[in-house]
Order: sequence, then C-alpha cells, then structure tokens
Amino acid sequence: MKKIKAGVIGTGFIGPAHIEGLRRLGFVDVVALADINEEVAKQKAELLSIEKYYGDYKDLLNDKDIQVVHICTPNYLHYKIAKEALLAGKHVICEKPLAMSSSEGEELVRIAKEKGLVNAVHFNLRFYPLMHHLKKMIEKGELGKIFAINGSYQQDWLLYETDFNWRLLPEFSGESRAVADIGSHWLDLIEFVTELKVVEVYADFATFYPVRKKPLNPIETYAGKLMSAEDYEDVKITTEDYATVILKFNNGAHGSMTVNQVAAGRKNRLYFEIYGSKKGVSWNSERPNELWIGRRDGSNEILMKDPSLLDAYAREITSYPGGHNEGFPDTIKQMFKKVYTYILEEKYLRGEKPDFPTFEDGYREMLICEAIVKSAKNGCWVMVND
Repeated sequence: MKKIKAGVIGTGFIGPAHIEGLRRLGFVDVVALADINEEVAKQKAELLSIEKYYGDYKDLLNDKDIQVVHICTPNYLHYKIAKEALLAGKHVICEKPLAMSSSEGEELVRIAKEKGLVNAVHFNLRFYPLMHHLKKMIEKGELGKIFAINGSYQQDWLLYETDFNWRLLPEFSGESRAVADIGSHWLDLIEFVTELKVVEVYADFATFYPVRKKPLNPIETYAGKLMSAEDYEDVKITTEDYATVILKFNNGAHGSMTVNQVAAGRKNRLYFEIYGSKKGVSWNSERPNELWIGRRDGSNEILMKDPSLLDAYAREITSYPGGHNEGFPDTIKQMFKKVYTYILEEKYLRGEKPDFPTFEDGYREMLICEAIVKSAKNGCWVMVND
C-alpha cells in the first residue's frame, strides 16, 4: 500500500499527540521532526523513534521525502512556517490559531488555494462520533428551530499564580489567550454541528492574576508545577484568564460561551446545551460517549456511543463497538484519517470539498476572536466580519 510521508515541526505537548495519531493510521510514515535546536530535536527523535531530525524547520521543509507538514509550534510561528511550507509545495496541517491576525490567516487561505495544496487546522473535537451524529440530527430537523445555545470550556491548569506557560504571553500566543486557545474549539464545534454562524458578540474579559510567577527554566504544557519560591520571577499578564461572551446567530438564535482557565477541578471540560423547538441536547467532553437528549412531552434519554445506534456519517469515524469508549486521541486519529485519505485519493486535484476543518475554518475563528477582543476592549456589541 502506498504510504504518505509526514514531518512534524514542534514536539511539546501536542506534537507527539500528532505523531501518535498518524502512526495509528497505518498508511502514514512520520519520517522527520524539527524543533528549536538540534539537541532538542535529537532527543525527541530518539524518544519517539523517528530517524531524521532537524534543529531548523527550514531543513525539514527542504526535505524532498516529506509530503505533509504538521505545525505544532507556539502560535507566533504558525503563519511564518505555514506560508513557507505551502511555498515549498507541502500539504499543511496547522495547530490553532492559524495565525496571529485575520489578515495573516486570509493570506494563508489565498496561498493554499493558489498552490492547490491540502490544508487543515486541528479542530479535532469535531471528530467525536457523537458530534457527527448530532450534526445529522440537526440537519434532519430533529431539534426543530434552534432557539438558544450556551456552554463553556473550562480548565484548571493555570489555577495558581505559579502556573506559567508561553501561552500567557501575547508576543507568543497573540492578543487573546483563553478565547483563542479553548474558546476557538467551542465556537468551531458549535458552528460545525449546527451549521449556524455567529454574527454578533458582546464580551467580558477578566485577568485574575495580573502578575504571575514565571519559571527560570521552561516547562512544557501540563508538564508540572513550580515547587520553590526561588524558581521564578514576576511577570505582568495582560491576556485573559476568563471570558464570557454573549452570542447572536444568523438564524436569530441567542447564546453564551464562558471560557475559564482557572476553574478549579475542571481538567479539560467543553460543555454545551442546544435548545430547539422540538428537543434539547447537551454534551460534556469529559464524558464524550454520552449525549443527553431532552423532551418536554416524553422521557429524556442518554444516547451512548454505539455504531449500531449512530447515523452512517458518525459510523465512519467510529472504530470500536458500543461500550468501548473513544476519547481525545481517537479524535486526532479520525481527523487525520479524513485529511490523509483526501490526499491519498487525490480528491484535492478533483476539487472535492474537504470533510475536515481547513484554513478557511481557521480564518473564520480568527475573525470571531478578533470581534470578541474588540468587544471586550470597548464594552459594546461587535459584528463578526466575514
């Protein structure tokens, strides 16, 4: 069987997750990785059993064996590397956000189209089987007219003032943190399952720790906490720990989203409720194999992930039978399966529509995020420019 060769740039928390997902496909070889310098790249390559490694990502882009590049670096490098990868003729899968500004994102969309290259943004949470099933429920009108959507994405990994990560610094992550980092997942997922568009936003931001303790030595995301007072320096924080955003949708529905990275006890909980004129639904990413379905004139139910109970569209991304839970790593595998099958079968050469989030989706989320940031600054409703 023909195999596609991939290279991964950036090997912090998410890079190895990409590598694991790719290896589970069976028809992709991860042949190289790149990191901040040759020493780090060599250590990661040995740890992950990858033959080739580069201390400069440009060398990976010049590797003629590599067909697809995964960008898993800090945010400020996404635009630069994605642009160079496209110009080098590589298909690109990029972590979110796609870039640091919508103008950069728009340029990447244009270049990808001009080059005719496959492009994707890693909004993997779409690929829980129940999310694909819910999308079809809504398409078929099972919920009726959607009236209201509300929910949250909450974590506690930045609960203490001694918790620190490059994402806290706007020069590395961008002007927004919580909204851009986890809110973008919530917004993308809601627009995916409902096929509605956010058209106007009103936002309230809070930074609970205006000063945090930065470690004198870097630590990876989720890798651990500081233990000694001598190990840090004070750093001013301007990005948001928390945000609540009131939303208006293009069908007249109203809603709200709260994101919080200092929510004690919430490890990584995306939650939403969607209420229509016939039924309501709710879903919690920490219990991803259960979908609550609510009725006024009948019993409520919990739909368990089971291929025999799901729409055919959802069965395509379901690997295991009922009672065998599928979680976060499986969403990565299923998204990459869609992308790499699209490449392998050369669907992009025939102009077939991708069934995965592309640079256009990444650009869309940047437009929403910029509107949210503007609203928080000015204290007013802001339209989403599209």
